Amino acid sequence: MEKTYQRLTFQKLKFFIGSFGLPMVFVLLFSIPSLAQEISLISDEETEQFLGKIINPLFHAAGIPYDRNEVHIVNDPSLNAFVADGNHLFIHTGTILNASSSNELSGVIAHETGHIQGGHILRQKLKNQNMQEVGLVSAILAGTAAAVSGRGDVAMAAILGSQSSMLTNYLRYRTEEERSADEAALSLLKKTKQSPQGMLDFMKKINKQNQLSGREESPYFRTHPITSERIAFFEQAMAEDANTYKNNNQTEFERVQAKLYAYLFSSQQTLKKYPLNLDSTPALYAQSIALFKDLKFEKALGKLDVLIDREPQNPYFFELKAQIYFETGKIKQAQDNYKKALSLMPDSALLQISYAQSLLEDTSAEEKATEIINLLNKALISRPNTFAWMLLARAYELNGNSAAANYASAEYSYRLGRVKTAKEQLKTAKNLNPSAQISLKIDDLNNRLGQLSD
Repeated sequence: MEKTYQRLTFQKLKFFIGSFGLPMVFVLLFSIPSLAQEISLISDEETEQFLGKIINPLFHAAGIPYDRNEVHIVNDPSLNAFVADGNHLFIHTGTILNASSSNELSGVIAHETGHIQGGHILRQKLKNQNMQEVGLVSAILAGTAAAVSGRGDVAMAAILGSQSSMLTNYLRYRTEEERSADEAALSLLKKTKQSPQGMLDFMKKINKQNQLSGREESPYFRTHPITSERIAFFEQAMAEDANTYKNNNQTEFERVQAKLYAYLFSSQQTLKKYPLNLDSTPALYAQSIALFKDLKFEKALGKLDVLIDREPQNPYFFELKAQIYFETGKIKQAQDNYKKALSLMPDSALLQISYAQSLLEDTSAEEKATEIINLLNKALISRPNTFAWMLLARAYELNGNSAAANYASAEYSYRLGRVKTAKEQLKTAKNLNPSAQISLKIDDLNNRLGQLSD
């Protein structure tokens, strides 16, 4: 699990999710505090690789190009997943942890893929824009007509009435899209030879959660069909499907679940769920993380040694071992294990970044500066990463290239939204006689910063 968490405010996130906001006239009348909250995005090579094995076939069946950089893991315990502009797919950790099988997770992702395939994101943006324009006009006209009579209460009632009708139409439209996505999900699951049972089981899980919370799903304020209706839909699909299916990726799913649980919950909760007397691979994995968090490093490493004996070609066990060594100040051992993990997965940008960081923390980092720079530049090609730009700035400075160091620092500042700082760093870089290659990169970032200003 990567230690670097990205936090996005609603202002930044709306670049992705602009299509899913309520009509402006509704927002003006009702405050929505949740929009000011931040969300956490988790980066983890193992979890992302596992999700890719589920998402890629579904996207391929739907005719959608797959880019792992457009898949985001949201650190949120709720059962949710959603799509946004540019085919970005967001999956809550709660969805992964509460699914009982990889097939359940496939069903949820198939539904979201159906939204992308159906063009719902773009259509929703156009619908929202139209509703904002029509809603404002109708509200103003209704309010003006009533105000002529001198009755302010009548004016407000007229405005709210016009918006009530508009909101009803809006929610009905959204419900139709959700039904369409369910139908698309069934088709995609069939094309990829997966059972609809997972989607049915997950719907039952949501329904049970609603019953436990005492929540009533009103047809008025909702954008999904009532859960019981969706359950009936998938039960019918199961009754009509006589095929038998293999539950793919289940072993990896259970391992990823154990890893996520151990990182996101306390060590006490983890060892209650995966007690020390269990010796399955997921249990040992979770136990090693819990023991690591409890500062019982030797015991954690012992669990990992057992796992490595079982699966000597698993890069993630070496990655975790490297992280334990790194955080306990054993840099050489960390480097050896990161290097081993990278040899087993040479194209992993996240492992390249972690290995580069371990090299930077060594006393001989200056001698390895060129190797570190090459590692980080290679990683940044396939995986834009804010933390990697900070490391690259350090590596360039170690290598005596202050112009490139200031440029890399500017890229780091740019991704944190510090526009003024980034401009100052670029100005400094420009005054340090950069190479032709770095000069072009400086000009490119200056253009991007100019577009932000515009």
